[in-house]
Amino acid sequence: MTAQYKQQSGLSIDERLLSFINDTLAPATGVAGDALVEDLAALVNEFAPRQRALLKKRDELQAKIDAWHLERKGQPHDQAAYTAFLGEIGYLVPEGGAFEIETASVDPEIARIAGPQLVVPVSNARYALNAANARWGSLYDALYGTDALGSLPPAGGYNAERGAEVVAWTNAFLDEALPIEGGLHSQTAKFEIVGGKLQITLDSGEVTGLQFPEQFIGYRGDISNPSEFWFSHNDLMIRFVIDPSTPVGAACPIGVSDVILESAITTIIDFEDSVAAVDAEDKVHGYRNWLGLIEGNLTEQVTKNGKTFTRSMHGDQTYTAPDGAEHTVPGRSLLLVRNVGHLMTTPAVLDAEGNEIPEGIMDALITVAIAKIDVDGRTEFENSRHGAVYVVKPKMHGPEEVQLTVDLFGRVEELLSLPHNTVKIGIMDEERRTSANLKECIRVAKERVAFINTGFLDRTGDEMHTSMRAGSMVRKAEMKKLPWIRSYEERNVDIGLACGFRGRAQIGKGMWAMPDLMHGMLVEKINHPLAGANCAWVPSPTAATLHATHYHRVSVKDVQEKLVAGGARGTLDELLTIPIADQSGLSAEEKQAELDNNIQGILGYVVRWVQLGVGASKVPDIHDVGLMEDRATCRISSQHVANWLSEGVVTLAQVDETLQRMAAVVDRQNADEPGYQPMAPEFSQPAYIAARALIVEGLEQPSGYTEPLLHKYRQVVKAG
Repeated sequence: MTAQYKQQSGLSIDERLLSFINDTLAPATGVAGDALVEDLAALVNEFAPRQRALLKKRDELQAKIDAWHLERKGQPHDQAAYTAFLGEIGYLVPEGGAFEIETASVDPEIARIAGPQLVVPVSNARYALNAANARWGSLYDALYGTDALGSLPPAGGYNAERGAEVVAWTNAFLDEALPIEGGLHSQTAKFEIVGGKLQITLDSGEVTGLQFPEQFIGYRGDISNPSEFWFSHNDLMIRFVIDPSTPVGAACPIGVSDVILESAITTIIDFEDSVAAVDAEDKVHGYRNWLGLIEGNLTEQVTKNGKTFTRSMHGDQTYTAPDGAEHTVPGRSLLLVRNVGHLMTTPAVLDAEGNEIPEGIMDALITVAIAKIDVDGRTEFENSRHGAVYVVKPKMHGPEEVQLTVDLFGRVEELLSLPHNTVKIGIMDEERRTSANLKECIRVAKERVAFINTGFLDRTGDEMHTSMRAGSMVRKAEMKKLPWIRSYEERNVDIGLACGFRGRAQIGKGMWAMPDLMHGMLVEKINHPLAGANCAWVPSPTAATLHATHYHRVSVKDVQEKLVAGGARGTLDELLTIPIADQSGLSAEEKQAELDNNIQGILGYVVRWVQLGVGASKVPDIHDVGLMEDRATCRISSQHVANWLSEGVVTLAQVDETLQRMAAVVDRQNADEPGYQPMAPEFSQPAYIAARALIVEGLEQPSGYTEPLLHKYRQVVKAG
């Protein structure tokens, strides 16, 4: 549909967006539609020029860095001279003295509780509802239905042998999290509540209790015959469901039919990397879903195993404490919202000169206006119990851009009559200039910051683009072995702790990208809490439940205390080490294998984005292993090939041959996808053209981002 615009407050607004503002947003928020449009115009007039100036500064700094490397081509890299140069041009800013953040009125899910974090596209109501409802998850189901135990479950109905393996794994986990004095969970014969305490009878007849009796916090049902027993460990709750009528419960002496873990403590509802929103139609769809999540009335018809039902948001959970008091706890994950970064503009609204306005300014006003309904207490379910709005802001480059974000949300609060510092900011440490100046980025947001994290994917893309002219990049598989990435991960945690994040804000780690490989996740992802991060991203509610076990096995509070006592680790010099290597020793086969891997990944992601409008999904890699792909993974692959092409490691003819050969592979992998249009053998499809452009025009893309080209070609497809 061609956009139709209406003029209002000096803006040209797509009628689809204007209709949403007037007919849906205004009645929901209590703010008149005309006032919201006036607010948007005021924000555009005030902040768009600042934003454009900061984007221009990005380009100017990049041009100076490119020139510095080109002037020294063929010379040994001088790290000291390079670091000094970055300071001279303002890429590095002077670091001030010690300080601590002052963020107030932060929910315990952010400030105190360590646990998994989901990230889901706002465009997919089903996924968003699943994530919101993933606060509680069945450990038995997560273990039984995945490869977490080292193998997949046998086909058919319930398998008792598999069930016994699940129970044995769970009992071993519970022996760590909820140890029994003088016994094991596999030895229990009876649970009773006696005198306000949990009394446990072992199969030997011995009567005992929990090693730490305070871990028993309550029950559900009749105190003499509870339907659930509730426990707490490391600020996370565990529930034993008692139902001897089920096959699992019948096999357990105390009738435990399931063990429920508090799982996805927080969820980021994403308007950015995981969505393909290129016009007013797409944006309105996302805003409606965000509104439904906040109001608590979002629903979705779901068909599963031949049955259709309506999925909706879960209510809160209640239990009775040993002293008889009733307690209510959240039934849903605490929701954060990720706006787009500073780079992108949107055709949904044009300014007085007919230019697209910055999309992030529109996101700031509308997503916070929607969240204001929760702050005002006019929702079916409460999200923030402390009257806060949590906005994650991606892809900021250095303190000036963080300051712009701080100022923008301050003005949004004024326009919407929200108390100062209602909006808490998440700073995504995923661009090199932010990593190098992280302390000062936090300083300018010290009254609002509630979250920092590391994201290897986008951070690697920016690492490559910033140093594009320094030489040929190492192979992708070698990136995680280099000094810069270790320093990056360590400094993020150390700086956050030094700035007072303990007990006040989240320090996060990145995504487990293989949603089908849960055994590997259980082995590897425990390293995130061990690193001192109190949240880390997972790709599904099931993964959240399994990852939650790591936060029982590791006390993040204890880890953080030791890290603070141990002092800073990674250095700035290590962080600024450039990941280049002489590739002349690589064989033709090794170069081609790298090309095949990169280009298959680019095509596999781009074809779904451009052709089907899917911003993030499980995309088969070259070995048909499903990987969770988003724009960040595409940024890495496209920048890597662009670098090797510019450095002469590979030729354009090789790139084109690989593109065409891999297009056929991706066509095969998507053959059963409804509505899919093959790229081969014509190679004239917009998705194919976009994928090629990401490589051959990669050096010219701002900061190596994929968004401008993806948006351009998705709009071509939508226009027919």
